[in-house]
Amino acid sequence: MSERPRSFHRKATDDYRWNEVDLLPYKEDDRALFRAITRQTLFSDPAMNGELRYFEMAPDGFSTLERHEHMHAVLILRGRGHCLVGNEVRAIETRDLITVLPMTWHQFRATRGEPLGFLCMVNAQRDKPQLPTPEDIARLKANSAIAAFLNS
Repeated sequence: MSERPRSFHRKATDDYRWNEVDLLPYKEDDRALFRAITRQTLFSDPAMNGELRYFEMAPDGFSTLERHEHMHAVLILRGRGHCLVGNEVRAIETRDLITVLPMTWHQFRATRGEPLGFLCMVNAQRDKPQLPTPEDIARLKANSAIAAFLNS
């Protein structure tokens, strides 16, 4: 018989941190595909088959432009910015909800002057992100709003 998951309480600290939760780099990658972003894994348990993570970007930071087979559910907890999801660029702010469907190009960007922090719920077991090819970038940039977003 498998062991039941243990319940726990992790107290929030100042500045969107939680006790006993490591503050980690967003990713390990030397290609400058992202800027000024950290992650914290708040919940991860095989019984849940999911993970809840908190990402935070410094002002003018951004996540990697990518897509993958798993979907995301995102809740903005702090700040403002913009996100590219599929063929749309949208302004985002505190309490907004964003769904990123499988195999959809997406990227989040903080506005200048304030951090952007969000919760992200994903599958615990997930595929690796796919990066855009030059052809994918050209297709995306055919949309002037996306071109302006990617060039900002």
